[in-house]
Amino acid sequence: MKGPLFYSKILLFGEYGIIQDSKGLSIPYNFYNGALKKDENPSESAIKSNESLKRFVVYLEQLQTEQPELVTFNLEVLKQDVNSGMYFDSSIPQGYGVGSSGALVAAIYDKYANDKITVLENLTREKLLQLKTIFSQMESFFHGKSSGLDPLNSYLSIPILINSKDNIEATGIPTQSTQGKGAVFLIDSGIVGETAPMVSIFMENLKDNGFRTMLKSQFIKYTDACVENFLHGDVKSLLENTKQLSKVVLNNFKPMIPEQFHQVWQKGIDTNDYYLKLCGSGGGGYILGFTQDLDKAKESLKDYKLEVVYNF
Repeated sequence: MKGPLFYSKILLFGEYGIIQDSKGLSIPYNFYNGALKKDENPSESAIKSNESLKRFVVYLEQLQTEQPELVTFNLEVLKQDVNSGMYFDSSIPQGYGVGSSGALVAAIYDKYANDKITVLENLTREKLLQLKTIFSQMESFFHGKSSGLDPLNSYLSIPILINSKDNIEATGIPTQSTQGKGAVFLIDSGIVGETAPMVSIFMENLKDNGFRTMLKSQFIKYTDACVENFLHGDVKSLLENTKQLSKVVLNNFKPMIPEQFHQVWQKGIDTNDYYLKLCGSGGGGYILGFTQDLDKAKESLKDYKLEVVYNF
């Protein structure tokens, strides 16, 4: 048995901001994927994944009891499959901000949800929001608080534009350029990030008036501008606004940036060779980079391996 593949995702813009109604833009990242699977001789990681699925099933059963109007599952078949060793076979690194739990949630919904909304339907805003709400409740099992965007992206495998909490739409993004020197890339921090503690630091900071003001006047302002610039293919403005965003994050989100990257982050801003930003909740995992000249960025970051996500 091997189910369909569900891909990782990258939230290009909107990390933390979308909690406070900023815009966001999330794109599928097909480099990593996962699928539900059963093996005759499961590996250690398969057994571990199966254990986690058993706990997830208990959670889904509770969710269905408490909110039957939201979503119901074919629990009988799901339990049978999990009890006979089903696991999530995934190349998506966990704790890296590329949506490992999102892909799992999408796979479970796809196979076991009753009356599911499918990709082939006319995806109205209502349907997208309904899916996001269902996924948010399902994924909360892994993160404590989830927006539901990662599973949504993984399930639909199309770019998602977040205009605000209650306004999301499927969107097209400019075609990648084969000639251009600019790129969006990932750097591996070499540390696994934990989402929940990072989100709770952010929620704690939100109690501070000054922090809230900074979010609105700077962080959300530049995030929204970056989303617009990216969608319209305005590379010059995109890089200017990403630089400002990179500065704001370095000044106000220090706990989310692994310490050994503080200088690397500043160097990008000083030299204009590249600009770094958080990928997901930070604290480790991947860091996102934007550059107008990939060769220059690679030279400047020669101690690190860069994975290109998008060329412009």
